Amino acid sequence: MATEKSYYMTQEGKKNLEEELHYLKTERRQEVVERIKVARDFGDLSENSEYDAAKDDQAFVESRIAQVEKMIRNAVIIENDNDNPNIVSLGNTVTFQELPDGDEESYTIVGSAEADPFEGKISNDSPMAKSLLGQEVGAQVTVTTPGGEIEVKIVKVD
Repeated sequence: MATEKSYYMTQEGKKNLEEELHYLKTERRQEVVERIKVARDFGDLSENSEYDAAKDDQAFVESRIAQVEKMIRNAVIIENDNDNPNIVSLGNTVTFQELPDGDEESYTIVGSAEADPFEGKISNDSPMAKSLLGQEVGAQVTVTTPGGEIEVKIVKVD
């Protein structure tokens, strides 16, 4: 039997997933059941687009519940051990400077389950995070991205 994938996340990320699961099971699931009941009253199910849409929504909700349950079950909580606070590790916020133009950017490196680039959280599986993990403040790192290679200098690790 194949081992299941581990999902790296912060304690906050796990809590958010638990809240989402609770919402999906207690509220969202019930909303979809009500939509199906109403759609059935419209008559012939073979030509009932409301019924089809509600059933599609139900499949999506049930799929998401299964996915979130799996992520929670296989969660590995990221804990900063701070052996060396100047080395980039999972859970750290790293500030780097693009070379040569000097634009600074900061991202928190999290597991794929809670990655959200718009919130400044990048997945540990991303090319940027893979290049930065294990590096020290002051290091110059080459990052291979889909758009080509870029050089960055690590300015700060929090």
